[in-house]
Amino acid sequence: MRFLKLRGPFCRTCGIASVRDMTSKSLWQGWWGIGSSIINPITMLMNIGPMQKFKGLPEPTPGPGRPMDPGKPLFQRPAILMLLLPFVVIALLIVGNLNSTEAKAQVGACVVNKGTSSNPNVKVVDCSSSDAEYKVIDKLDSTDESQCGDTADATYVDEKANYTLCLAKIK
Repeated sequence: MRFLKLRGPFCRTCGIASVRDMTSKSLWQGWWGIGSSIINPITMLMNIGPMQKFKGLPEPTPGPGRPMDPGKPLFQRPAILMLLLPFVVIALLIVGNLNSTEAKAQVGACVVNKGTSSNPNVKVVDCSSSDAEYKVIDKLDSTDESQCGDTADATYVDEKANYTLCLAKIK
């Protein structure tokens, strides 16, 4: 994360060009860190004040030097698509959690192991599906699979989410 600030006397055109350029860079480069993803929107909102001041200045008068090219407005630049990045990340996190085994694997649900016995990849499926291999007979709030007892044909332990599924083979 870094903070940049431009100082100097600006004409209307140069000031608008500077704000557009710096905001465009923030849109593209400002999201790549946890702190930056929080500070970046605040910084871009703070840029609105200087932009309004620059818009209130008179047009540049002829003289030595040439005003900067303000370029395209921000909403016509490709960098504006990065404004969608936080929404995409949040949506992916929500969708990822909705499809998790923990959320759907309740007692009575049917599951299939798409992995191996040593590296299981348990997915919830419809019980009428031909893919259904096991039925969840109990869900424990611990990783101690011995609590399933002898009634379970198999177990699935999720150590990250701290739960165990006791499974009965569907015949």
